[in-house]
Amino acid sequence: MDALEALQGRVSAARLVGEVPSQCILDNMFKAALRAPDHAQLRPWRFLLVSGDARDKLGDLFVQAQLEDDPDLSDIAIGKARSKPLRAPLIIVVIANVQSHPKVPEVEQLLSTGAAVQNMLVAAYAQGIGAMWRTGSMAYHATVLKELGLTSHEKLIGFLYVGEINGKSRVARPLDTDKYFRSWPEKN
Repeated sequence: MDALEALQGRVSAARLVGEVPSQCILDNMFKAALRAPDHAQLRPWRFLLVSGDARDKLGDLFVQAQLEDDPDLSDIAIGKARSKPLRAPLIIVVIANVQSHPKVPEVEQLLSTGAAVQNMLVAAYAQGIGAMWRTGSMAYHATVLKELGLTSHEKLIGFLYVGEINGKSRVARPLDTDKYFRSWPEKN
């Protein structure tokens, strides 16, 4: 698949199954992430790979966090929280490692980390692998951040779910570029 086809056709895949993708596929995704725009070459990111039994531990952590917020959480809600990490064989926890820099504000470092995620999404799609970027309340919960080892200057950007696509892949619908791109100043 060529680069433009991957960029213009990429879609998220919510239903993911199978084994963790091969190391070759993952290496391509990781190398793509590290090519994200990065002012001052700070590499303001780090990633945690969660697979196998570690997904169960992450589910337990989600339950713990939700019970802290609501000790009367229903059994259904507990089950739902516990099963979230089981929606894919691999979860990549994306962390922005924000650094103090006189010319690179925090927002640029967060955007750079987001670009790294986008590069991984496109690299997965180009290799026939499904991926979906998720956040949700657990991406911001203090207990989850602490247990995942984030420091005070780090932010969890999201959970990148990765695996084989279960079922048919969606097809990207064309969008009208004229709705989003305009010349400035506009001509009368």
